[in-house]
Amino acid sequence: MKLKNKVALVTGAGRGIGEAIANSFAQEGAAVMLVSRTESEVAAVASRITARGGRAGAIAGDVSRPDDVERIASRTRTAFGPIDVLVNSAGVYGPIGPMWKADVEQWVDALKTNLVGTFLCCRTVLPEMIERRNGRIINLAGGGAASPVPRFSAYACSKAAVARLTETLAEEVREYGVSVNAIAPGLIDTKLQDRVLEAGPDAGDLFDRINRLRAEGKGGVSPEIPAALAVFLASDASAGLTGRLIAAPHDGWEKWDANKIERVMETPWFTVRRIDPFTLKSFAGKSLDD
Repeated sequence: MKLKNKVALVTGAGRGIGEAIANSFAQEGAAVMLVSRTESEVAAVASRITARGGRAGAIAGDVSRPDDVERIASRTRTAFGPIDVLVNSAGVYGPIGPMWKADVEQWVDALKTNLVGTFLCCRTVLPEMIERRNGRIINLAGGGAASPVPRFSAYACSKAAVARLTETLAEEVREYGVSVNAIAPGLIDTKLQDRVLEAGPDAGDLFDRINRLRAEGKGGVSPEIPAALAVFLASDASAGLTGRLIAAPHDGWEKWDANKIERVMETPWFTVRRIDPFTLKSFAGKSLDD
């Protein structure tokens, strides 16, 4: 029970990656409050968790609205106690297609959900974490954080910003014993991908990848993989690890112990940086190989 007696708040928990993380947290002993804009979805997930003997609650709310976020946090504390772990999994693609054809309001709304929502949730839970000098924040950054995602400009920009927010906030709260990390989950077939197929050729290469994934079952990642990483980041096993963007399917985090984490933290490994001579110099003699 890696998260026994912990209280976790998970946004975007009605389906997909958020649902998988909520289930894994509950299995590891955490009390989990699930948040989504669609109450029926999170209520169903919470019901399944409690039926298995776990502790879970459900709240409908929009993370881009400050009042909703305050209400969500307050109800979580009332139901389960102080919040130990925050997972910012709520996210949308926003407009799909060439940037110059994007609807302005939809583009801005995507940033409000993906970036501002993450900021608001962090801002709301941090005072209590800082006071207790303990806490874990886990953000979902996605592939858009580290490389271009043509035809998904709102998504890519917001996820890159979430990665930088993760790194920046990690430095601000390090002295208070709070860790902040981000997960790149990989390509996962969730209901979010329905929008890709609906967009057709406007979705570019991702349209072909999702088509192949659904037709052949190849090229995708199980949501259980980022969920397992989230458990690792929320548990004592990741002590000392902060300000990192970790690719769930690729980075070998399953084998990280205290020594490996110390080596990771000595250089800019798993952070978003420009590749230049100054950055490369910081990696000299700092191999992560065993």
